[in-house]
Amino acid sequence: MSDPKHPELHVYEEPRNDFMDVGIGFGVFFAILFIIAAVATAIQVMK
Repeated sequence: MSDPKHPELHVYEEPRNDFMDVGIGFGVFFAILFIIAAVATAIQVMK
């Protein structure tokens, strides 16, 4: 167990909820794309 790559030596310092991390990431990405599309639509309609 002196091998630094041994998985049992690495304890989670901070527990993570991967599902929520992915969900929030998708939500933020969708919001950014939605804002870009709304601005592009508004610019197109004003022409």
